[in-house]
Amino acid sequence: MNTARLASLTKSQAMLQITCPWCGPRAESEFSCGGEAHIARPLDTDALSDAQWGDYLFMRKNPKGLHREQWLHAQGCRRWFNAERDTVSYVFSKFYKPGENPDAAAKNGGVA
Repeated sequence: MNTARLASLTKSQAMLQITCPWCGPRAESEFSCGGEAHIARPLDTDALSDAQWGDYLFMRKNPKGLHREQWLHAQGCRRWFNAERDTVSYVFSKFYKPGENPDAAAKNGGVA
């Protein structure tokens, strides 16, 4: 969103809406982003080198476009869920519960 357009919006209009799968749409201020979703923990962590462990802990994708993230409804139900968001436009396309198939969760999608 360009700066002139953003400046013309009131605070309530500029607030990003995020849809909790349990509570429904809420203001962005109620949520905390937990980073990239679907990161598999290594099974045998003792067998990893320091470099491999560091890669698991810190190396994440940083795509331009669609990205799947984990979110916490910190000021609501306090549950974690996943969302698919465009990193360029900030528009959310899907919201789904942990363990659900993200490609089958389009029915729960929402637009910011």
